[in-house]
Amino acid sequence: MPPVIIAARRTPIGEAGGALANRTADELAAPVLRAVLDDVGIERVDDVLLGNVLGPGGNPARVAALRAGLGESIPGMTIDRQCASGLSAITTAASMVAGEEFFLAGGVESPSTAPWRAWRPRTPTEPPRFYQRAPFAPAEIGDPDMGPAADLVAAEAGIGRHRQDAFAARSHARAVAARDAGRFDDELVPIGSSDADERPRRGFTPERLARFRPAFTPDGTTTAANSCGINDGAAAVLMTSEEQRARLGVPGLRLLGARTSGVDPNRLGLGAVPAMRALRERHAPEVVEFNEAFAGQALACLDAAGIDEEIAGPDGGAIALGHPWGASGAVLVVRLFSRMVRQDGPRIGMAALSSGGGLGVATMWERVG
Repeated sequence: MPPVIIAARRTPIGEAGGALANRTADELAAPVLRAVLDDVGIERVDDVLLGNVLGPGGNPARVAALRAGLGESIPGMTIDRQCASGLSAITTAASMVAGEEFFLAGGVESPSTAPWRAWRPRTPTEPPRFYQRAPFAPAEIGDPDMGPAADLVAAEAGIGRHRQDAFAARSHARAVAARDAGRFDDELVPIGSSDADERPRRGFTPERLARFRPAFTPDGTTTAANSCGINDGAAAVLMTSEEQRARLGVPGLRLLGARTSGVDPNRLGLGAVPAMRALRERHAPEVVEFNEAFAGQALACLDAAGIDEEIAGPDGGAIALGHPWGASGAVLVVRLFSRMVRQDGPRIGMAALSSGGGLGVATMWERVG
């Protein structure tokens, strides 16, 4: 029985330390889980799967399910595939659909409230060593930070600074236009007084972006302005079988295919390319939601997968909206649901992203009903 998404919601995406700074991961995810169920009048789910990267541990999916009032019998499972965690949670839920089940799947991230992390001292006198991220690969293989790796990928792909700045400016312009037109309204779940994405900037032009200096390597082309932010947010979908969707009489997104791939960790931004190519061999997407971690990296992936950048992120992407790591893959699918189902738009769409360690996940969806 083909798995189908029949509802999809997300929080506004906040800047780290911004509007959602006092909300823990479970406090962000719980109202989204409840809103997704309320959209279709479903009371029963079989499990909750959420992607999450920074903790606090303790199975945030289970904590969020309890906070959402889903009942103590609903188990909950948290998945960490770095930036691809939210999309991996959705594909995992899809693989669990066998008949009458309903699964909530998505992701959540709260860098604002995530605990500090430190390596344990090796001697009684050594202080703890705080770190920003866990290793993505053994050091002897190569484990670069994402910014320098993005510069490498862009340089090797021949993607210059002007093209990157133009892509980033377009992301902001599209997001501002979508916000002004109300195209985000039906997918958003207000959190407290926050009812709109914080990050999109009005009037960001390539000329303005050209003033920014390289952020990661002296001669690099990646800047703070053509990169994503560090963000808080949550997103979730409700997945069931095509038979159940038809019984409820609601439209949805049917999963046509999903692939996970791996590449050289030194070029981690290209992780999704093999997965995207594999899916494109069978289907031609009319719209693509690809996570814009860095403009040069996103363009390198789209080019390598043979996808026209103009059909990617029609309402802006992570450069404009933000990148709440564990939630970002789920945000992509929520955006597809709005574009394809809520707005009765394209019939075939792709959601894909690359993640730390040289991994990538790609999915292909069809509008049904």
